[in-house]
Amino acid sequence: MKNFELVVLGCLTIATARAAAKANDSSHSQSSSQNSSKMTQDDLSKRGQEVFKQNCYRCHQVPEGFSPSISGTVAKHMRVRANLSADDYKALMKFLNP
Repeated sequence: MKNFELVVLGCLTIATARAAAKANDSSHSQSSSQNSSKMTQDDLSKRGQEVFKQNCYRCHQVPEGFSPSISGTVAKHMRVRANLSADDYKALMKFLNP
């Protein structure tokens, strides 16, 4: 019986720790999205240029004059291939299609 109680207590401890970690992650992502909304459009475009240079430039030239739909497709592809964060993806979109 004691072993069962220890297992249940251990499971509850793990569940509580995971819930606390998840709450911490969600509050961190909310603060990150608030910080990105405070960026000016020019800052966002500059950040997008940095993202492009860090992740794409070694294989691709800087594109000129993409339509919004093509820019979206290219950025989604790059997000998957380069494992970009949501903020980097938004900045890249702004850089590709100002």
